Parts: sequence; structure tokens; C-alpha cells
Amino acid sequence: MTIATVSTKGQIVIPAWIRKSLGLKPQSKLVITLSEDKQKVLVEPLPEDPIESACGIFSGGHSLTQTLLEEHRREMKIGSKNIT
Repeated sequence: MTIATVSTKGQIVIPAWIRKSLGLKPQSKLVITLSEDKQKVLVEPLPEDPIESACGIFSGGHSLTQTLLEEHRREMKIGSKNIT
């Protein structure tokens, strides 16, 4: 366990071993949030490509793609019945 001290400007130093483990370099961006119970500060590195990292963030929820495919299938069935 490493203890960091908050400076008068609200700054802390991230220990070298953590920076190396996370691949943090000068100018790396970090997301800082407060846990739900408001007892912990969470610090997570932002990926270099935020678009790539956002892929799949809504997984597990309702799939708009699946809904569109189902709608398309229904329309195709209706269209094929009207042709005959």
C-alpha cells in the first residue's frame, strides 16, 4: 500500500509502479470519479482512442440493431405477400 499526500493545490503524485503498470505517460488523461458510497476516489486512465473504448458500453441492454433487423424482416414478409 502506498500513501499519497494531497498538496495545497489539491494535487497528488501517482507512484511510479502504478504509472508503469497502467502505461501512464506525461499528458495521459485520467477519469476521476467518486464511488457511489462517497467513500472512495476512483482514478481510471482514459484510453488513447476513446471511440474504440466506447465500443460495447451499452451491451446487455436493449439492442437497437436487433430491433431494426426484426422490423426489416417484418417489412420484407409484408412486401413479399403483396407481390403475389
